[in-house]
Amino acid sequence: MGLAGAEMQTALNNPLASPFTLGVGSAATFGASLAIVFDFSSIGISQTYLLPMFAFAFACLTSLIILGVANSLGGSIQSVLLFGIALMFGLNAMVGVIQFVADEGQLQQIVFWTMGSLARVDLEKAVIVAVVFALCLLISLRHSWSMTLLRSGEEQAQSMGINVKRLRVTTLVRVSLVTAVALAFVGEIGFIGLVAPHIARMVIGESHRFFLIGSTLCGALLLSLASIVSKGVIPGLVLPIGMVTALVGIPFFIALIYQHQKRNPS
Repeated sequence: MGLAGAEMQTALNNPLASPFTLGVGSAATFGASLAIVFDFSSIGISQTYLLPMFAFAFACLTSLIILGVANSLGGSIQSVLLFGIALMFGLNAMVGVIQFVADEGQLQQIVFWTMGSLARVDLEKAVIVAVVFALCLLISLRHSWSMTLLRSGEEQAQSMGINVKRLRVTTLVRVSLVTAVALAFVGEIGFIGLVAPHIARMVIGESHRFFLIGSTLCGALLLSLASIVSKGVIPGLVLPIGMVTALVGIPFFIALIYQHQKRNPS
Protein backbone atom coordinates (compact mmCIF):
# COMPACT_ATOMS: atom_id res chain seq x y z
CA MET A 1 0.00 0.00 0.00
CA GLY A 2 2.96 2.30 0.56
CA LEU A 3 4.07 1.74 -3.03
CA ALA A 4 0.53 2.24 -4.37
CA GLY A 5 0.08 5.49 -2.46
CA ALA A 6 3.43 6.87 -3.60
CA GLU A 7 2.71 6.20 -7.26
CA MET A 8 -0.84 7.51 -7.08
CA GLN A 9 0.27 10.78 -5.46
CA THR A 10 2.81 11.30 -8.24
CA ALA A 11 0.55 10.23 -11.11
CA LEU A 12 -2.27 12.56 -10.03
CA ASN A 13 0.02 15.28 -8.62
CA ASN A 14 -2.09 15.12 -5.49
CA PRO A 15 -0.51 14.86 -2.01
CA LEU A 16 -3.81 13.64 -0.57
CA ALA A 17 -4.21 10.78 -3.04
CA SER A 18 -4.16 7.17 -1.92
CA PRO A 19 -6.02 3.99 -2.89
CA PHE A 20 -8.55 4.71 -0.13
CA THR A 21 -9.06 8.48 -0.16
CA LEU A 22 -9.91 8.31 -3.87
CA GLY A 23 -12.18 5.26 -3.66
CA VAL A 24 -9.92 2.64 -5.26
CA GLY A 25 -9.92 0.59 -2.06
CA SER A 26 -13.72 0.77 -1.88
CA ALA A 27 -13.94 -0.33 -5.51
CA ALA A 28 -11.77 -3.35 -4.72
CA THR A 29 -14.06 -4.14 -1.78
CA PHE A 30 -17.12 -3.86 -4.03
CA GLY A 31 -15.58 -6.23 -6.57
CA ALA A 32 -14.61 -8.71 -3.88
CA SER A 33 -18.10 -8.52 -2.36
CA LEU A 34 -19.62 -9.42 -5.73
CA ALA A 35 -17.28 -12.41 -5.99
CA ILE A 36 -18.21 -13.53 -2.47
CA VAL A 37 -22.00 -13.23 -2.74
CA PHE A 38 -22.81 -14.20 -6.32
CA ASP A 39 -22.14 -17.66 -7.72
CA PHE A 40 -19.51 -17.55 -10.44
CA SER A 41 -18.52 -21.22 -10.10
CA SER A 42 -19.58 -21.84 -13.71
CA ILE A 43 -16.52 -19.87 -14.82
CA GLY A 44 -14.37 -22.68 -13.47
CA ILE A 45 -12.04 -20.46 -11.42
CA SER A 46 -11.41 -20.96 -7.70
CA GLN A 47 -12.62 -18.14 -5.43
CA THR A 48 -9.03 -17.82 -4.19
CA TYR A 49 -8.19 -16.35 -7.59
CA LEU A 50 -11.62 -15.07 -8.63
CA LEU A 51 -11.87 -12.70 -5.67
CA PRO A 52 -8.65 -10.75 -6.43
CA MET A 53 -9.57 -10.74 -10.13
CA PHE A 54 -12.87 -9.00 -9.40
CA ALA A 55 -11.19 -6.68 -6.93
CA PHE A 56 -8.57 -5.74 -9.54
CA ALA A 57 -11.11 -5.18 -12.30
CA PHE A 58 -13.17 -2.72 -10.27
CA ALA A 59 -10.12 -1.03 -8.75
CA CYS A 60 -8.63 -0.53 -12.21
CA LEU A 61 -11.88 0.83 -13.63
CA THR A 62 -12.16 3.30 -10.75
CA SER A 63 -8.56 4.44 -11.19
CA LEU A 64 -9.18 5.16 -14.87
CA ILE A 65 -12.36 7.09 -14.01
CA ILE A 66 -10.40 9.18 -11.49
CA LEU A 67 -7.70 9.82 -14.09
CA GLY A 68 -10.33 10.99 -16.58
CA VAL A 69 -11.91 13.30 -14.01
CA ALA A 70 -8.49 14.68 -13.03
CA ASN A 71 -7.75 15.52 -16.67
CA SER A 72 -11.16 17.11 -17.24
CA LEU A 73 -10.86 19.24 -14.09
CA GLY A 74 -7.37 20.43 -14.94
CA GLY A 75 -5.73 18.49 -12.11
CA SER A 76 -7.50 20.44 -9.33
CA ILE A 77 -6.49 18.71 -6.09
CA GLN A 78 -9.62 19.70 -4.18
CA SER A 79 -12.02 18.71 -6.97
CA VAL A 80 -10.40 15.33 -7.58
CA LEU A 81 -10.35 14.62 -3.86
CA LEU A 82 -14.02 15.53 -3.48
CA PHE A 83 -14.92 13.35 -6.47
CA GLY A 84 -12.94 10.46 -4.97
CA ILE A 85 -14.68 10.83 -1.62
CA ALA A 86 -18.10 10.92 -3.33
CA LEU A 87 -17.14 7.82 -5.32
CA MET A 88 -16.00 6.10 -2.13
CA PHE A 89 -19.34 6.76 -0.41
CA GLY A 90 -21.24 5.56 -3.46
CA LEU A 91 -19.27 2.32 -3.62
CA ASN A 92 -19.65 1.80 0.13
CA ALA A 93 -23.41 2.18 -0.30
CA MET A 94 -23.42 -0.51 -2.99
CA VAL A 95 -21.37 -2.77 -0.71
CA GLY A 96 -24.08 -2.18 1.90
CA VAL A 97 -26.73 -3.37 -0.57
CA ILE A 98 -24.71 -6.52 -1.26
CA GLN A 99 -24.37 -7.12 2.49
CA PHE A 100 -28.14 -6.82 2.82
CA VAL A 101 -28.78 -9.66 0.35
CA ALA A 102 -25.88 -11.85 1.57
CA ASP A 103 -26.39 -14.88 3.78
CA GLU A 104 -24.73 -15.20 7.19
CA GLY A 105 -21.51 -16.79 5.96
CA GLN A 106 -21.12 -14.38 3.07
CA LEU A 107 -21.85 -11.41 5.32
CA GLN A 108 -19.11 -12.53 7.69
CA GLN A 109 -16.59 -12.63 4.82
CA ILE A 110 -17.55 -9.13 3.66
CA VAL A 111 -17.36 -7.70 7.19
CA PHE A 112 -13.91 -9.27 7.50
CA TRP A 113 -12.94 -7.34 4.40
CA THR A 114 -14.20 -3.99 5.65
CA MET A 115 -12.43 -4.31 9.02
CA GLY A 116 -9.09 -5.64 7.79
CA SER A 117 -7.09 -8.44 9.39
CA LEU A 118 -3.88 -10.37 8.85
CA ALA A 119 -5.26 -13.45 10.59
CA ARG A 120 -6.39 -15.31 7.46
CA VAL A 121 -3.21 -14.90 5.45
CA ASP A 122 -1.52 -18.25 4.82
CA LEU A 123 1.67 -19.11 2.93
CA GLU A 124 -0.05 -19.52 -0.45
CA LYS A 125 -1.71 -16.10 -0.23
CA ALA A 126 1.50 -14.48 0.99
CA VAL A 127 3.38 -15.91 -2.00
CA ILE A 128 0.75 -14.57 -4.43
CA VAL A 129 0.98 -11.09 -2.93
CA ALA A 130 4.79 -11.21 -2.86
CA VAL A 131 5.07 -12.24 -6.53
CA VAL A 132 2.64 -9.57 -7.75
CA PHE A 133 4.25 -6.92 -5.58
CA ALA A 134 7.78 -7.82 -6.72
CA LEU A 135 6.79 -7.60 -10.39
CA CYS A 136 5.02 -4.26 -9.91
CA LEU A 137 7.93 -2.84 -7.91
CA LEU A 138 10.42 -3.82 -10.62
CA ILE A 139 8.28 -2.15 -13.28
CA SER A 140 7.87 0.92 -11.07
CA LEU A 141 11.62 1.20 -10.54
CA ARG A 142 12.12 0.91 -14.29
CA HIS A 143 9.96 4.02 -14.70
CA SER A 144 11.41 5.83 -11.68
CA TRP A 145 13.19 8.47 -13.77
CA SER A 146 9.99 9.30 -15.65
CA MET A 147 8.02 9.49 -12.41
CA THR A 148 10.59 11.82 -10.86
CA LEU A 149 10.27 14.14 -13.86
CA LEU A 150 6.47 13.97 -13.65
CA ARG A 151 6.71 14.98 -10.01
CA SER A 152 8.67 18.05 -11.13
CA GLY A 153 5.84 19.07 -13.45
CA GLU A 154 3.88 17.76 -16.40
CA GLU A 155 5.36 20.29 -18.85
CA GLN A 156 8.92 19.39 -17.87
CA ALA A 157 8.18 15.69 -18.28
CA GLN A 158 6.68 16.26 -21.74
CA SER A 159 9.67 18.39 -22.77
CA MET A 160 11.89 15.39 -22.02
CA GLY A 161 9.89 13.21 -24.40
CA ILE A 162 7.75 11.39 -21.84
CA ASN A 163 4.24 10.33 -22.83
CA VAL A 164 2.55 11.60 -19.66
CA LYS A 165 -0.90 10.20 -20.46
CA ARG A 166 0.41 6.68 -21.07
CA LEU A 167 2.65 6.91 -17.98
CA ARG A 168 -0.32 7.84 -15.80
CA VAL A 169 -2.53 5.08 -17.18
CA THR A 170 0.10 2.35 -16.71
CA THR A 171 0.89 3.67 -13.23
CA LEU A 172 -2.75 3.56 -12.14
CA VAL A 173 -3.11 0.03 -13.54
CA ARG A 174 -0.14 -1.04 -11.37
CA VAL A 175 -1.66 0.74 -8.38
CA SER A 176 -4.95 -1.06 -8.95
CA LEU A 177 -3.25 -4.45 -9.25
CA VAL A 178 -1.16 -4.02 -6.08
CA THR A 179 -4.14 -2.66 -4.15
CA ALA A 180 -6.54 -5.35 -5.30
CA VAL A 181 -4.23 -8.29 -4.63
CA ALA A 182 -3.23 -6.99 -1.19
CA LEU A 183 -6.80 -6.22 -0.13
CA ALA A 184 -8.14 -9.49 -1.51
CA PHE A 185 -6.48 -11.37 1.33
CA VAL A 186 -6.32 -8.90 4.24
CA GLY A 187 -9.34 -6.67 3.65
CA GLU A 188 -9.46 -2.89 3.93
CA ILE A 189 -6.41 -1.55 5.75
CA GLY A 190 -6.64 2.14 5.06
CA PHE A 191 -4.37 5.17 5.33
CA ILE A 192 -1.05 3.31 5.00
CA GLY A 193 -1.03 4.32 1.35
CA LEU A 194 -1.52 7.94 2.42
CA VAL A 195 0.83 8.18 5.39
CA ALA A 196 3.81 6.06 4.25
CA PRO A 197 4.70 8.15 1.15
CA HIS A 198 4.79 11.37 3.17
CA ILE A 199 7.08 9.86 5.78
CA ALA A 200 9.37 8.51 3.04
CA ARG A 201 9.34 11.86 1.24
CA MET A 202 10.43 13.69 4.39
CA VAL A 203 13.28 11.23 5.01
CA ILE A 204 14.46 10.35 1.48
CA GLY A 205 13.28 13.08 -0.88
CA GLU A 206 11.60 13.02 -4.29
CA SER A 207 13.95 10.82 -6.35
CA HIS A 208 11.74 7.84 -7.16
CA ARG A 209 14.68 5.44 -7.35
CA PHE A 210 14.82 5.63 -3.57
CA PHE A 211 11.43 7.13 -2.75
CA LEU A 212 9.43 4.12 -3.98
CA ILE A 213 11.50 1.67 -1.96
CA GLY A 214 11.42 3.97 1.06
CA SER A 215 7.66 4.32 0.84
CA THR A 216 7.29 0.54 0.59
CA LEU A 217 9.45 0.02 3.68
CA CYS A 218 7.57 2.73 5.60
CA GLY A 219 4.30 1.03 4.70
CA ALA A 220 5.61 -2.33 5.92
CA LEU A 221 6.83 -0.73 9.16
CA LEU A 222 3.50 1.02 9.78
CA LEU A 223 1.60 -2.21 9.17
CA SER A 224 3.88 -4.11 11.55
CA LEU A 225 3.46 -1.46 14.25
CA ALA A 226 -0.31 -1.44 13.76
CA SER A 227 -0.35 -5.24 14.07
CA ILE A 228 1.57 -5.04 17.35
CA VAL A 229 -0.77 -2.35 18.70
CA SER A 230 -3.87 -4.30 17.65
CA LYS A 231 -2.72 -7.26 19.75
CA GLY A 232 -1.61 -5.28 22.78
CA VAL A 233 -4.30 -2.67 23.45
CA ILE A 234 -6.83 -5.05 25.02
CA PRO A 235 -5.36 -8.19 26.66
CA GLY A 236 -6.73 -11.37 25.10
CA LEU A 237 -8.41 -9.52 22.23
CA VAL A 238 -7.00 -8.77 18.78
CA LEU A 239 -8.47 -5.61 17.27
CA PRO A 240 -9.02 -5.44 13.51
CA ILE A 241 -5.86 -3.91 12.11
CA GLY A 242 -7.86 -1.63 9.80
CA MET A 243 -9.29 0.13 12.86
CA VAL A 244 -5.82 0.82 14.23
CA THR A 245 -4.50 2.27 10.97
CA ALA A 246 -7.62 4.44 10.64
CA LEU A 247 -7.19 5.85 14.16
CA VAL A 248 -3.65 6.89 13.22
CA GLY A 249 -4.39 7.89 9.64
CA ILE A 250 -7.43 10.14 10.10
CA PRO A 251 -5.60 12.80 12.20
CA PHE A 252 -2.69 12.66 9.73
CA PHE A 253 -5.11 13.14 6.83
CA ILE A 254 -6.70 16.17 8.50
CA ALA A 255 -3.24 17.63 9.17
CA LEU A 256 -2.32 17.23 5.48
CA ILE A 257 -5.47 19.06 4.38
CA TYR A 258 -4.77 21.88 6.85
CA GLN A 259 -1.15 22.14 5.71
CA HIS A 260 -2.14 22.24 2.04
CA GLN A 261 -4.75 24.92 2.73
CA LYS A 262 -2.16 27.10 4.48
CA ARG A 263 0.18 26.83 1.48
CA ASN A 264 -2.62 27.44 -1.04
CA PRO A 265 -5.15 29.75 0.66
CA SER A 266 -6.93 30.46 -2.61
